[in-house]
Amino acid sequence: MTTASTRPPEGRYGRSSDERSDRRLKLAGAVFGALLLALMGYFAYYYVGQNKISAEVIEYDFTDRAVKVHLEVRKDSGASGYCTIRSQSESGAEVGRADFRFDGDETRIDRVVTLRTTARGTTAELLGCHAD
Repeated sequence: MTTASTRPPEGRYGRSSDERSDRRLKLAGAVFGALLLALMGYFAYYYVGQNKISAEVIEYDFTDRAVKVHLEVRKDSGASGYCTIRSQSESGAEVGRADFRFDGDETRIDRVVTLRTTARGTTAELLGCHAD
C-alpha cells in the first residue's frame, strides 16, 4: 500500500512516461508541419516563378465549323509560347483542338483566335499555356 508519505514527490525524479510521449508527439507534429510548409512553398514557387505565359478565355462564339475565342494572354516581356484550346460537341466528343502562338515584347495580349472544328462545338476550353 502506497501512501502520500511513501510516494516520491511529483516530478522530482524526471518526467513521467506520459510527458515524454506528449513531447515526442509534439516534436513529430512540428517536423511534419515544417516539411509540409516547405513542400507547399516549393510548389508555389514552381507554379508562379516558372510559368512565363498564362491566359484566360474572355468569351467565345460558335459557328457550324469554328469557334471564335477571345483570349487575354499575360506573359513576360520577350517570352514566347503557345496556348492550347479545345472544343467539344454536345455529346462530349472533342471536335477541335489547336495551339496558338504568342510572341513579342508585349506583356498583355488581347486576341480573338479561330478554332476550326469538325462539327458544331458547344465549349471552348483553355487547356493550358506553355513557354518555349
